[in-house]
Amino acid sequence: MTAVGAERIASAEQARDIAARLAAEFAPGAARRDRDRELPFAELDRLAASGLLATTVPAALGGADLAPGDLAEVVRLLAVADPSIAQIPHSHFVYVNLLRLAGSDAQQRRYLGQVLDGARIANAQSERGGATAAEIATAVRPVDDGQRFRIDGIKYYCTGSLFADLLAVLTRLDDPDGRSGLPPGQYIAYLSADTPGVEIIDDWNGIGQRTTGSGTIAFDSVTVDRDQLVHRSAAVDAPTAYGAFAQLLHAAIDTGIARGALIAAVDFVREKSRPWFEAEVARAVDDPLVVQRFGELAVTVTAAEAALDRAGAVVDSARHRPEHVADASIAVAGAKVLADRAATEVSSALFEVSGTRSTAADLNLHHYWRNARTHTLHDPVRWKYQHIGRALLHGTPPPLHGVI
Repeated sequence: MTAVGAERIASAEQARDIAARLAAEFAPGAARRDRDRELPFAELDRLAASGLLATTVPAALGGADLAPGDLAEVVRLLAVADPSIAQIPHSHFVYVNLLRLAGSDAQQRRYLGQVLDGARIANAQSERGGATAAEIATAVRPVDDGQRFRIDGIKYYCTGSLFADLLAVLTRLDDPDGRSGLPPGQYIAYLSADTPGVEIIDDWNGIGQRTTGSGTIAFDSVTVDRDQLVHRSAAVDAPTAYGAFAQLLHAAIDTGIARGALIAAVDFVREKSRPWFEAEVARAVDDPLVVQRFGELAVTVTAAEAALDRAGAVVDSARHRPEHVADASIAVAGAKVLADRAATEVSSALFEVSGTRSTAADLNLHHYWRNARTHTLHDPVRWKYQHIGRALLHGTPPPLHGVI
């Protein structure tokens, strides 16, 4: 992919306005794109050109330095319209944040300068075959004089890779002789998507989030320079709110799916549903049981949105006050639980309140449920409850592992 050039956004209000306008453009084609697996290349070009992908670049480098809570609202607005489009830049924002927290000044100028010009970052992070998802087999090894490195491995679930200019590749340093002089641990290698030895494979076949480009990437003797490596430790082994930031955006996607499903249900019942005969009303919207159920669903969605807003505010505070990082993780964990519940419940209840007509395959209303069911599996909410309960009962802060 080639960066398309981007506008510059100066404020949170401008970012929200642009997100709302793009969402209105993206929404009409979302069901069709999902049904036909029509990849949103044009829509991603529009998103990049709008400047939204550069809004978290620090002000000192020319960005808007958008606060996490404001970014979460941008992501939520996009997810209401098309959850796949909202998820595609998730890793982009996470790896912009990693550069902010752990990149050198030169690395920030280099890569965030490209982001300001419209470049898109995708992740190459997850692997299969390890005992747990946290194990990383892909190694980065020094070659020659230790100034160059080689990467070999295979990554899966590489969301956004089909649309990316840059890849952020999670690796472990394999340097037993200490030739490179780098400290041990995990490194993110930032490299161009068209680097020799990189093969991006369009093989994502999940039941939901079908157009996210979350396929496989193979790395075969890929060579990178020392200055392309960023040690993760400064971001994930310190109280930086790195994990809370990433999880906040996941919660925003699920909250957006819930609102989108509720809007779709309202529209369908108003325009197409017939009332159940026992209600003795002329319109489905006047069936008291339907009215009751919509009230319940509205409360569920509103609660998720309120929790997201509160979590965003706590993460905003934690960016500058490390003593608030644990509170931010717990607040985001709660928001994630409510977002998960809202997205899966409302996207399923859509059919309950709309009736048999809503199950027509050509309408593809089930993409809300498939998207919700797929995206909410990203990390289990059962562990969110654990961290919340431990904090409440024992005063135990959540762990620093980057996913809470």
